[in-house]
Amino acid sequence: MTTQPDGGLRLVFTRIVLYNKAMSGVIITLLLPFLGTTLGAACVLFMNREMNDNLERALAGFAAGVMVAASVWSLLIPSMDQCAAMGRLAFIPAVTGFALGILFLFLLDRITPHLHALAKSPEGPRSRISRTAMLVFAVTLHNIPEGMAVGVVVAAMMNGSGGIGFEAALALALGIAIQNFPEGAIVSMPLRTEGNSKAKSFIYGTLSGIVEPLAAVLTIMLTGVISGLLPYLLSFAAGAMIYVVVEELLPEASREEKTDICTIGFALGFALMMVLDVALG
Repeated sequence: MTTQPDGGLRLVFTRIVLYNKAMSGVIITLLLPFLGTTLGAACVLFMNREMNDNLERALAGFAAGVMVAASVWSLLIPSMDQCAAMGRLAFIPAVTGFALGILFLFLLDRITPHLHALAKSPEGPRSRISRTAMLVFAVTLHNIPEGMAVGVVVAAMMNGSGGIGFEAALALALGIAIQNFPEGAIVSMPLRTEGNSKAKSFIYGTLSGIVEPLAAVLTIMLTGVISGLLPYLLSFAAGAMIYVVVEELLPEASREEKTDICTIGFALGFALMMVLDVALG
């Protein structure tokens, strides 16, 4: 005669299955943006040394649109929603975190030698490191706030706070992965132009995105230590992303007063991220 598992064993088994599914979802969400960068960097293996100028402008505008929409719907609004108990003062954590995010990227921009893809001279302190390394540093700086954004939303999902579920975290990660695809191409193509081999340009372009899951994991750990920081970290990530948009993406996409292609790209990126956030979130 066979015996059926008792209710306690069934409950334990069910919890193990649910835990494994949840962890799989977290891992996929954290790695999606890195996958987008990797696929974009792979374009250097199949394309010529230089990307078409109009295409590059459109892609930069697209990335900017995604980041602005993600900052608003996925980060700033949830930050204020989590502070609804503060009433009319619910904006204080959002504004504080937003300002600190801007300041953080501003300081990183000043202390790290880097070279933007279309710039003639490097920024930051003087350094003897190669132009290739400075190009990679520039994109790495850009990717830090994106990784933080995914990490803090995943942390909110894991804490069950602010009404942020797996779908909302997945929407943000998917949106950033989509805009990371052109970014991966934008960094790997100039590396090829600098004289690096296709394989080396691909590897460097891919490595520039590894900072995203690392920043995401560090943000999750920080949120776990101090749970009250979550509203501030949401808006902090938003501020850092907006800094990248205003300081780097939009000036590059609209240089020489050619703004039409950039505007179209921005609108498409903004609309796509808005759709993803509402449809999946």
